[in-house]
Amino acid sequence: MPPAKAPDNPPDSPLFPASGPVAPEDRRALRARLLARRASLPDRATADAHIAEALAELLERLAVHCVGFYWPIQQEYDARAVVTRWLGGMPGRRAALPVVSAPATPLDFHLWTPDTPMREGRYGIPVPDGTEAASPDALIIPCVGFSADKFRLGYGGGFYDRTLAAMSPRPVAIGIGFEACRVPLEAAAHDLPMAWIVTETGTI
Repeated sequence: MPPAKAPDNPPDSPLFPASGPVAPEDRRALRARLLARRASLPDRATADAHIAEALAELLERLAVHCVGFYWPIQQEYDARAVVTRWLGGMPGRRAALPVVSAPATPLDFHLWTPDTPMREGRYGIPVPDGTEAASPDALIIPCVGFSADKFRLGYGGGFYDRTLAAMSPRPVAIGIGFEACRVPLEAAAHDLPMAWIVTETGTI
């Protein structure tokens, strides 16, 4: 399946201010616009299929053993099918989902399979019920927006930045986004770049 063509985003569009990169203090308004854009993307099924293909190829190339990923909310790309196939590709592979123990703290990760019982976690997001903790060597991270130099715009809670900063060794950070949400961002002091970004046009 050939990669999708990147959409045109003119430099003077609301998502790409003519004044240059979006400063950290201006991110709330940008985040709202990007969430609205993501919710109205055309032909999501095709875009999602391209992301799935690129993500599956990247996971095999990286040869990681435990993948942390996310339960999809707010029109995020749903990585569960790709992770499920990856789990079945080789013995010993493990996957884990994040659990928020408290605001402003790093995420915990607990093992997940498609058969894992789930319960409602903080913010109403499902989390594994009673599985053991895990330390992923790769994290698949949702992006509300992202920049060409692989900095990520999230929901503003800082959970993934704290998590990446706290984990040693640091896992491979794989951001998942859509080309329509690629924006110039001015990195804040606490921001950590992704090692990879996966979109419907391929990997960065």
